[in-house]
Amino acid sequence: MPPSTESFLLAPHAWVPNHPTLPVLLYRGALAADGAQDTATQFEHLFAAHGWPPRWRDGIYDFHHYHSTAHEALGMAAGTARLILGGPGGREITVQAGDALLLPAGTGHCCLEADASLLVVGAYPPGQDWDLCRSEPTPAMRRRIASLPFPASDPVQGAQGLLLRAWIPAVSRQGP
Repeated sequence: MPPSTESFLLAPHAWVPNHPTLPVLLYRGALAADGAQDTATQFEHLFAAHGWPPRWRDGIYDFHHYHSTAHEALGMAAGTARLILGGPGGREITVQAGDALLLPAGTGHCCLEADASLLVVGAYPPGQDWDLCRSEPTPAMRRRIASLPFPASDPVQGAQGLLLRAWIPAVSRQGP
């Protein structure tokens, strides 16, 4: 059974820029959660197979931050967490093992609470290295966030995935 998906655009909030045109993508039940290490390995293989090299296994920082140099895929390998997306006062979501998130560059995120078993796999498009931003972006950072390229493949669903249906129309609406 394919995962259920959601997409939502986050407006700039407080000092967090969020992405001006690309929505956050949430994949509920992207994988069946069969145990922390096994599900983490499955997420690593899934992301890698779709051109998003996995880079780490850990939790999600408990402070508000965003990345100005990379889009980020997060695979929830174990546990549950309550996150806030978009910066202080932003949108709260709960994720659990098997869920995945795709955060466009500039998207604020913070872990509000998590159970002790939380394990997350992080992946990024080739050639994009994440930075850690905790303050208002400079004009140059805003331009970089808005123009950062994205790969031709969705990290969860591949070449015909939600990324292409949700992000390409958003970029097309930007105009020249």
